[in-house]
Amino acid sequence: MKGLSSAFFLIAVISAIGGMVWGIQMSASGDHSLSPAHGHLNLIGWVSMAIFGFYYHLVPSAAKGLLPKLHFGLSAAGLGVIVPGIAMAISDQDDVLAKLGSVLTLAGMLVFLVVVLRSRQTA
Repeated sequence: MKGLSSAFFLIAVISAIGGMVWGIQMSASGDHSLSPAHGHLNLIGWVSMAIFGFYYHLVPSAAKGLLPKLHFGLSAAGLGVIVPGIAMAISDQDDVLAKLGSVLTLAGMLVFLVVVLRSRQTA
């Protein structure tokens, strides 16, 4: 695995480790109030990023061009903004980061849809 698929997978593994450590911390403290942010870290960070990495590995032609790079940028930025944004919103702080992260994450998924549709036509 190399290139774009490797970059997605690296974020996935880092997210999985972070999610596990956070889960252990929540369990040890008995405070599960931030579990929605923890869940988003695991689902978007570990699961989605790993799926993206596998897709680009299995369909290498899909990783060519600007669109896959845009997908990576939007997805990485979305993850980096949505998780702390949700934690802040739960903690009764401003929810603007949660909203921004949601939009970035959705935009990344929409770009991925275009990548998938485009790669079906070239296969």
